[in-house]
Amino acid sequence: MKIALIGYGKMGKAIEAIALERGHEVVLKIDESNTADFNQENIAKADVAIEFTGPHTAYENIRKAIELGVPLVSGSTGWLDKMSEVEQLCADKNGAFIYASNFSVGVNLFFELNKKLAALMHPHKEYNVSLEEIHHTQKKDAPSGTAITLAEGVMETYQAMTKWVNDTAPQPDELLIVSKRIDPDPGTHTIRYTSEIDDITITHSAHSRKGFALGAVVAAEFLKDKKGIFTMKEVLGL
Repeated sequence: MKIALIGYGKMGKAIEAIALERGHEVVLKIDESNTADFNQENIAKADVAIEFTGPHTAYENIRKAIELGVPLVSGSTGWLDKMSEVEQLCADKNGAFIYASNFSVGVNLFFELNKKLAALMHPHKEYNVSLEEIHHTQKKDAPSGTAITLAEGVMETYQAMTKWVNDTAPQPDELLIVSKRIDPDPGTHTIRYTSEIDDITITHSAHSRKGFALGAVVAAEFLKDKKGIFTMKEVLGL
């Protein structure tokens, strides 16, 4: 498979290493220094593109890749207010797109565990639920996209909670997400149920970026030659 990397920072380099290990070829690498190379002629060489950039550039990169007709895997966070526009564009262009707040296989299993625990805990009103996420200090958005996905998973069951709040005292209809930035943490997410008697917690701790990179490449392998919008649930058969 021939891969274009849109974003060639730490994640882009980790994805490249995994892709090469799995026998793929990286035919295009785009970063801030060569954005002019992100064009029809160059992207046409790729079977699929993988996009990991910042919250301020992700939407335009995603939109451009879909318009240029390349199947796209995106792991950027901080742009999801425009998701409906991306989904419509993908449908209009008969494109192929996978977005995940986190591509790690372990995290996607953790997403499902989080939903099951919320369903178990919901009848027990003596427990208060909250979330915490820890990342390295270079992470630009807070809360993390993974924490938002976890919060949404809780709120599917806790429907009286209509929104999440970040690092502020929550109202009864709000779910608290605490964000901490501590080097060199690549990502730790905890859901905590607290009562006067005891606490119940589940935690996912990433050891490195390798799990995220592997999941992104697996998603790209899944997306090649497909049309439509998919999630990691389809990729992993969850």
